[in-house]
Amino acid sequence: MLQRSNVPTREAGDVDAAEAGPPDARPARRPVTPVRVTTLDGAHVHERPDRVVTEEPMEIRLQGPGQRPEPLAVTMRTPGHDFELAVGFCTTEGILSGLAALDEIAYCVGDEGEQHYNVVTLRLRTRVALGPPRRFVANASCGICGKAVLDDVVVATRPVLDGPVISRSVLAGLPDTLRASQQVFDETGGVHAAALFDAGGNLQVLREDVGRHNALDKVIGHEVLTDGLPLRDRVLLVSGRISFEIVQKAAVAGIPVLCAVSAPSSLAVSAARRLNQTLMGFLRDDRCNVYTGVDRVDADA
Repeated sequence: MLQRSNVPTREAGDVDAAEAGPPDARPARRPVTPVRVTTLDGAHVHERPDRVVTEEPMEIRLQGPGQRPEPLAVTMRTPGHDFELAVGFCTTEGILSGLAALDEIAYCVGDEGEQHYNVVTLRLRTRVALGPPRRFVANASCGICGKAVLDDVVVATRPVLDGPVISRSVLAGLPDTLRASQQVFDETGGVHAAALFDAGGNLQVLREDVGRHNALDKVIGHEVLTDGLPLRDRVLLVSGRISFEIVQKAAVAGIPVLCAVSAPSSLAVSAARRLNQTLMGFLRDDRCNVYTGVDRVDADA
């Protein structure tokens, strides 16, 4: 059953560390899980508390007027910003056309009224017609592994508009800003991050997740829920490598400039070229490789 809810700005589980009570008092699972570890340090062996990033499945369901919720996808994710993840995923997969198409978002409620925080339902303003089963089952390392057929990998999208020109000095400062804002990584060392910046290098939104594609979907979902698409004047930076799927998701959102602290794949490079995007890799220490769209980079600034 769908719990009625206006599109929220704060979700269950998105609590600050200072607000965190005992685990059974929290509304949902947190992004960090406490564990005990045995540390081997040379000849010394000792046990100590530690923290690891939480990884749990989340099911996304769709519901149209007069219809029952229909399962769409299961993704392995880090809890937190679940509504953004669901909205971002449906947007970048070409299922949700924008904020105007969305009526409600909610966690599912069981027969006895308990919340199921690993099941999110998007209620749309028009009836859902998915056709043949899409069968999305995404793991933490790849968001497209469960698609039914290879043709489903390519989401129809047009090349992005030209967008801003970014100075070399702005690009050089992005990785440090990203790293300084990764709170879950500081606790666990085990998550990816995706961040949007404006053309002046000012951080707009950052999300972390065990899956790099999830982190980007959360960022895009945030922008959909604030009616911010298309992101024609934004720069995307991801903490790991850039795959084809990252390029495609960014193109759906209209992002013209993509950066990574690691390498792109061959398919990412060819997709970025086709979609009129600037793609940069190995952005570290005032250096980077520009694979496509060098005209958007002011190397002399």
